Amino acid sequence: MGTLFNKYKTYLLVVVGVVVVIGVWWSFSSDAPSNSLLTTQGASNSTGGDKDLVDTLLQLRTVSLSGTIFSDPSFARLQDFATPIVPEPIGRPNPFAPLTYRATTTEESGSLFTPLTF
Repeated sequence: MGTLFNKYKTYLLVVVGVVVVIGVWWSFSSDAPSNSLLTTQGASNSTGGDKDLVDTLLQLRTVSLSGTIFSDPSFARLQDFATPIVPEPIGRPNPFAPLTYRATTTEESGSLFTPLTF
């Protein structure tokens, strides 16, 4: 029995693995009653929601934006805590274009290659 098991151990493990995978798949795909979150409402429920929406829209219609809040002393005491934006130098026209270098032989530059300027 021991030599037979050792001889077919790989095949046996593959078969057991396939059976386990099929069992798990079958248990998750069974025809269990689903508790769906999607529900349908009848026409009688929709009239109550429409009335609430209309009431809210009518309340919003009465709001006036006269601008008197800007003359209020409380508004004048508000402080701006924004960070100032520091201007940065403009970069290359196409930042994704490959860099091109030219060889220079001047002693002043200090290096053999200097980047081309645009």
